[in-house]
Amino acid sequence: MKQTYIYVLRLPERLYEPECWTVEEKNIVSLHFSYLQRNVDAGIVILAGRTDQTDETGFGIVIFLAKNEAEAERFMNNDPAISKDLMTGELSSYRLALFNDAFEVGGMK
Repeated sequence: MKQTYIYVLRLPERLYEPECWTVEEKNIVSLHFSYLQRNVDAGIVILAGRTDQTDETGFGIVIFLAKNEAEAERFMNNDPAISKDLMTGELSSYRLALFNDAFEVGGMK
């Protein structure tokens, strides 16, 4: 049975301002998004998103399924944003207590 995990992503301070991003860093974010999208389609990622803050209070999250902590850590470390050292990630097991199945991106169904 799979368990639920979450990782929190954080940008380094030098990337708080969008104009500071290089083309390579933007490409890594595209790879990161594609990685998450493939895993949404595969039924592994439950939810992914980020806050709007562009300072030290901003962060992203990925909630996903894995067999155990070792598999969860591999999954997080394979995220291009982390494997290419664009962002840091902090992994935790996660208990999903409530879920609104009427929710869609952009609002309610």
